[in-house]
Amino acid sequence: MASTTTNPRPTTTTTTTKEVAKEIPKIIRIYKDGTVEPLPGSPIVPPSLHDPKTGVSSKDITISDNPSISARLYLPKLTQSNNQENQKIPVLVYFHGGGFCKESAFSFLCHRLLNLIVSQANVLAVSVEYRLAPKHPLPAAYEDCWVALQWVASHLASRPINSDPWLINHGDFQKLYIGGDSAGGNIAHNIALRAGVESLSSGVKITGAFISGSYFWGSKPIGSESVAGHEQGNGILLWNIVYPDAPGGIDNPMINPVVAGAPSLAGLGCSKLLVVVTGKDGLRERGVLYYEAVKKSGWKGEVELFEVEDEGTSLTEEHGCRS
Repeated sequence: MASTTTNPRPTTTTTTTKEVAKEIPKIIRIYKDGTVEPLPGSPIVPPSLHDPKTGVSSKDITISDNPSISARLYLPKLTQSNNQENQKIPVLVYFHGGGFCKESAFSFLCHRLLNLIVSQANVLAVSVEYRLAPKHPLPAAYEDCWVALQWVASHLASRPINSDPWLINHGDFQKLYIGGDSAGGNIAHNIALRAGVESLSSGVKITGAFISGSYFWGSKPIGSESVAGHEQGNGILLWNIVYPDAPGGIDNPMINPVVAGAPSLAGLGCSKLLVVVTGKDGLRERGVLYYEAVKKSGWKGEVELFEVEDEGTSLTEEHGCRS
């Protein structure tokens, strides 16, 4: 089992004149003095009232001030009816990608993606703005997303601090879903596993989860992954930056859910699971392995694998939320 990195915890920098030691393209740059610089993501855009292409409305809300957790909420154009003001629709809690260290729930790519999902699936979405590494190393993002999910669930029975009328008036908490891509897919898996052990507020249950191109990795290469240089590869390098104190290093169950001694996948706290992979993605085989492991675990839910053969996004091509 790989050991946790012994390097000092990295710090952020905006200096561009230092000598670069290593760079994960489009994600992060590491300098020889040990500082790191997350590379720019897509630009931040404001929420919109009645998006012209989809009719979706969005707004930004604060979930917690300490720690700082916020979200962008999305409401589809509701069907015309006498009870439109109280029409109930499924709720999706979404976790964006970006290697745990870049991108945002407020970015252009994520905003565009959520507008499309919400309009086509007719769901009320909560896109979580969690804290990013290396300024806030993991498990900060996991904790933020759990707090956000609990806040969403609490709308069923009470009016929580910073309650939102969209969730109160339109949220169908019998149909609560979670999902994410890349690092967000990893978060969705870990949140679903935690929900199998810890109860959500008001007795709410997660109906289903989807993980797309999830950032899973491990110390041992699998399938067609290159053996040469695996230990110095981007998957391990990035994990050691975003979670330098992870017990077990790259074989911590949060990044390697199939490692020996990891919590049983039979404990996933949802009844449906969709695993999405792309044919040209460097993370594809990790996703397929995860899907097969869930099937063999004895989990009582319904799991499906969906592959888009001609798409390709990997750690070296990661750009956060996918279009």
